[in-house]
Amino acid sequence: MIYQLLKGATIQELKDAGLAPHYAQHDHGLFPTDASGVPFTVAGIGSLGDPVTDLHEDLAAEQKARATYEHLMNLTDDPDLIEPLKFLRQREVIHFQRFGEALDDVQNELNRKKYY
Repeated sequence: MIYQLLKGATIQELKDAGLAPHYAQHDHGLFPTDASGVPFTVAGIGSLGDPVTDLHEDLAAEQKARATYEHLMNLTDDPDLIEPLKFLRQREVIHFQRFGEALDDVQNELNRKKYY
């Protein structure tokens, strides 16, 4: 979508959109940042090695992604952007459901009586 949005954009259009700093370093290329321009880092990805804790982290990440896609959809009226965003949002819902099922399986296994 980034390439689709920037395709054919002139330098003046990029400046007018507040993207001059991005252009200076990355031209029309993709460079993952948050909405404030802070570059992506894995520092916020948590893993404790505990399956219950890690699955809760995964569930939260899917909900955050779903909300972000909804926010992006609210910022545009372009159907060529809204349709892929709807697909991506639905994918996050499915991921959330699958992580929830995995959490149920893990908790059932942890609660199962063990015989040795």
